[in-house]
Amino acid sequence: MTKTILITGCSSGIGHDAAHGLRARGWRVIASARDPEDVARLRGEGLEAVRLDLADPASIAEGFAAALGLAGRLDALYNNAAFAIPGAVEDLPVGALREIFETNLFGLHDLTTRAIRVMRAQGGGRIVQCSSVLGLMGARWRGAYVASKFALEGLTDVLRLEMRGTPVRIVTLNPGPIPTRFRLNSIPHFERWVEWRASPRRAQYEATLLKRLYDPSGKKDRFELPPSAVTAALIRALEDPAPRDHYYITTATWLAALTRRLAPARLRDWLAAKA
Repeated sequence: MTKTILITGCSSGIGHDAAHGLRARGWRVIASARDPEDVARLRGEGLEAVRLDLADPASIAEGFAAALGLAGRLDALYNNAAFAIPGAVEDLPVGALREIFETNLFGLHDLTTRAIRVMRAQGGGRIVQCSSVLGLMGARWRGAYVASKFALEGLTDVLRLEMRGTPVRIVTLNPGPIPTRFRLNSIPHFERWVEWRASPRRAQYEATLLKRLYDPSGKKDRFELPPSAVTAALIRALEDPAPRDHYYITTATWLAALTRRLAPARLRDWLAAKA
């Protein structure tokens, strides 16, 4: 029987690659995106697609119902959609944190619990959460995103413990540097929320973060891997009869996991400051 998966955040990058990669592997993929234009484009690429905006509870309910209406069952959910708000923590308004948590955690949790109810009723399923290397270790200018991913790590760890003994398996992916539109997509959020010109860190913004955000050439990370590396890990997480709890993707993530486990806090901070 062909297995069905719902994937969030398929407009580009990791989600887009996963949707096409799993479809080519024989999965029935229900791709989702926030913008109607992206949904139409995904359908034009031969994918079944629904609109699903994790920041909108009504959209979550409608998108999930539409996905079930297409497939009739749900064997897997891949929670990939997320975004970042770059900026120093002291310059982040509370509203910015509320906005990022609405998508990166609250909406994701809403969708996850809906999937669990369906999977329990049908006798099984698998939920894969896309965290990050920044769910393992903090980094300057990324406080909002780090906070949302640390929260996701904790919530998912507890969920995995609580789902032991049930037919629903919970897995976390931790990608490191992957070349996507993620940084470019963060610019409107940065411009909306961060008053960097009025910040005591203005010179630091100009010397570091602004160059990283707006430089079209984009400095390549030496540990960078393509989105297909995440899809390969996703396939293992979905198809391995006994999946690991976490799949670390890129050398940077393995180093972060090792450092978090073995290094003292002062050394971790020193290494993070060098990144």
